Amino acid sequence: MIRCLAIDDEPLALQQIAAYIGKVPFLELAATCQSAIEARQFLEKDTVDAIFCDINMPDLNGMDFVKSLVVPPLIVFTTAYAEYAVEGFRVNAVDYLLKPFGLQDFQRAANRLRERLSPQLGDDRDLNKGNVSSSSAPQPPNLGGVNDDTFFLKTDYRVVKVSISDIRYVEAMSEYLKVWLEGEAKPIITLLSMKKMEERLPDNFMRIHRSYIVNLTKIQEVNKNRVILDAQTYLPIGDLYKDTFQAYLDTRFLGK
Repeated sequence: MIRCLAIDDEPLALQQIAAYIGKVPFLELAATCQSAIEARQFLEKDTVDAIFCDINMPDLNGMDFVKSLVVPPLIVFTTAYAEYAVEGFRVNAVDYLLKPFGLQDFQRAANRLRERLSPQLGDDRDLNKGNVSSSSAPQPPNLGGVNDDTFFLKTDYRVVKVSISDIRYVEAMSEYLKVWLEGEAKPIITLLSMKKMEERLPDNFMRIHRSYIVNLTKIQEVNKNRVILDAQTYLPIGDLYKDTFQAYLDTRFLGK
């Protein structure tokens, strides 16, 4: 089943979305909220696979609400204003429903959600019937080894393969990690602890700060209490990690 959150400040529109969710066998309504603020409070305590979100709402509009989510679920925007369509797709929305929309339009959006989520949920999950086959295998772990130079990370409702040699550094962000890769402008964001990541990475990675693990082969310069990877990337060396990092430097220092 795809757990859904419906958000709309208009009670009748919210009722309609809830009713449509009930008509689609592979969707499950987790909750309805009449504001983005109420939705945020719900998501602090629970998780969903997808959100049907109105855009034009008071206090905090749907677009800004989605942008504020660190790792947002899949999003289907609903609105009476067509001019929001382009901006909606810029935030990687799965679909955009222009009010008033019918069940057929809603079903189209639901099918797109299923297409995006089915690889993650696995072939054994019967989304059409809304249950899991008794012979289905357990979900894969968030981090697993494939060989010495690759592992998989779960991010943004996808599972992606990462080459360890491409990792420049790892940055802690609350309960999430940002994994910065060579040649990529944006990091992979994944729900994982620094300890778990440290355990998986090989010896050429070192924790240099409570919030940073660096690929030692990517360091270009060490300047006082920071390491420099390039002209734009400076990482601090924390007090608790100075001695260990200095010991590493000593083993590779050539000259007096």
